[in-house]
Amino acid sequence: MKTFSISKTVLGGLLGGALMAGMLSGSVQAQTAEPQSLTDLLRTIEQAQKQESAEAQRRIAEFRRDRNRQRELLNQANADLRAEQRRSEELEKRFDDNDRLTDQLTAQYRERLGALNELFGVLQQYAGDLRGQLATSATNVEFPGRIDKIDQLIAKTAEGSTLPSINEISNLWVVMSQELVASGEVSAFNAGVSEGGNSTDKRVIRVGMFQTVADGDFLKYVLPEGSDEGFLEVLPTQPGGAVGATAGALSNAQPGTLVDFAIDPLRGQILELEGQKPNFEQRIAQGGTIGYIIIAIGIFAVIFTILKLIYLLIVGGKIRGQIKKTEPSEGNPLGRVLKTYHDNRDVDVETLELKMDEAILKETPKIEWGNTFVKIISVVAPLMGLFGTVTGMINTFQAITLYGTGDPKTMAGGISQALMTTVLGLCVAIPTVLLHSVLASRSKSLIHILEEQSAGIVAVHAERENQNARPA
Repeated sequence: MKTFSISKTVLGGLLGGALMAGMLSGSVQAQTAEPQSLTDLLRTIEQAQKQESAEAQRRIAEFRRDRNRQRELLNQANADLRAEQRRSEELEKRFDDNDRLTDQLTAQYRERLGALNELFGVLQQYAGDLRGQLATSATNVEFPGRIDKIDQLIAKTAEGSTLPSINEISNLWVVMSQELVASGEVSAFNAGVSEGGNSTDKRVIRVGMFQTVADGDFLKYVLPEGSDEGFLEVLPTQPGGAVGATAGALSNAQPGTLVDFAIDPLRGQILELEGQKPNFEQRIAQGGTIGYIIIAIGIFAVIFTILKLIYLLIVGGKIRGQIKKTEPSEGNPLGRVLKTYHDNRDVDVETLELKMDEAILKETPKIEWGNTFVKIISVVAPLMGLFGTVTGMINTFQAITLYGTGDPKTMAGGISQALMTTVLGLCVAIPTVLLHSVLASRSKSLIHILEEQSAGIVAVHAERENQNARPA
């Protein structure tokens, strides 16, 4: 068995080299087994150094190839940049040439257009005015599709690159003439009419440029926002009275007949305001509870006055009938007064006169009964109207206190009550004053007949008494 001796210095150098080789070749794996001796360790280190050297050479070669490739790409990019710069210069030059050519052609176009340029400007202006008129005209429903043609003409005249054709220009004249003729005629046609959100095909009658009616109802032309085509719609609230009746008269009129018709020069705006006016029932409702009370006492006063007049007419007829009779009847005031005379023929004149006056005084309250009641109503009615006015103004001031004066509708209820109760009070007071005058006059005439007949009887009785008192 051989033994080797090696110095510590040599052994340390070998170990240091091995450790350095292991650090530099961290990715290289040993292809042999674990060294069993220093000779094997040295051999392993030498192999690792060779592998690392080969790997380094490979990496250096790969880096050089990449560097050459990047230089080639850079040269290609610079070449492309120079080519694009040359192309940009060519395009700029072509653009400038085209711009100059466009200016020359535009100047040539304007020079050749001459007076037509001003003509097309006027044409565009009139077409725009006509389009605005058609958009708000009810004739647009009867003659649809006209606005599109006008828009095409406006677009061509505004653009200036294409001249409008003769047909397009003549179409403007046709539409203007059609609108002019339609403004002076009454036309009937079928169209969809909207009512309550539902559209129904109806026979529509158009009166010039003012109004349209269908089935006795006034219509209005509605143009939705952002749209060129409108539609006909029934007015939500139709005007009443004679104005509303004209729509039905026109709808039911035969062709060629003349009928009265209410014309709205504002194309339906006045009719809408007329429709918003409250009717008779709504006016009465504005008076509130006080208004209904005033109406009730007014109706009662009228009924009472009519009954009292009937009573006075009957009594007057009986009195006139009694005048023609000789025998007194207790079924009428004059008969009862005459009965007093027949019962007291033998008394003196003074006593008879007192008896007759007493009989007349008994009949007077029956004849004048109720006249004071009608007079009281004629005084109470305006006072109640004044009371309603005060309560209505109180409600108005309360609304102003709560909501301010920004919205007049909050005050409308109180003001309506204040004014309506005053009107109702006057409407009751004025007739009742007249009715009271009629009743008082009629009653006085009957009492005057009684007094006249009584005075005549007394005069006859006095004459007889004087004749009897004369000496034979």
